[in-house]
Amino acid sequence: MTKASVEVKRERLKTPTEIARHPSFIEEERLAEQGYRFIAGIDEVGRGPLAGPVVAAAVILPLDLDAPWLPLVRDSKELTPKRRASLFPLIEAAAIAIGVGYTSPEVIDDQGIVRATRMAMRSAVACLPQPPDFLLIDFIALPELALSQRSITKGDSHSLSIACASIIAKVTRDGIMVALDEAYPDYGFARHKGYATREHLLSLRHLGACPIHRKCFAPVRFSLDRR
Repeated sequence: MTKASVEVKRERLKTPTEIARHPSFIEEERLAEQGYRFIAGIDEVGRGPLAGPVVAAAVILPLDLDAPWLPLVRDSKELTPKRRASLFPLIEAAAIAIGVGYTSPEVIDDQGIVRATRMAMRSAVACLPQPPDFLLIDFIALPELALSQRSITKGDSHSLSIACASIIAKVTRDGIMVALDEAYPDYGFARHKGYATREHLLSLRHLGACPIHRKCFAPVRFSLDRR
């Protein structure tokens, strides 16, 4: 095998990964060909943390959007806080509509995390100033909404609309947790955003749960049982 053929093979092996990591308008363009005009990408942030709300965002982008920052858009988990913060106002300025929905720790405890997540997503759709005619949703389905929709596994890696929604949701939730850190300064919420880091688990052990903790989550429940 020649060096040239080896290089070609390596390039072919890279391509699927590169496609998966670069969200595009392919899904949106297919739907536009079917006559849909206002396609909302929906994603959520905050299912896993031990404290704070679940935040969902719905974003409708112009399908002819050709902004220089679009190649920088990724699933929010793949971006640094600085990059997410820089993209947030650009998405806000370019979007046709943005809606954000929340469910509180109390609702999560009462309804469970899956139902609470769907509630936040439905709220985000309801807050859109421009009603959508199709929903592209990261992983979860919303059968309660009488709207055409498609759930996509790892949708924030494939759809630009979903990826932008993930950035809006993540930056919004992080801002909420920074604000809550001022109300409950001993837990480090500004640093770990409520996730189960070693710092957070130690503070739970020593201080117990505070009002924004999710009491149905095992580490929080165990801390309550010990008191």
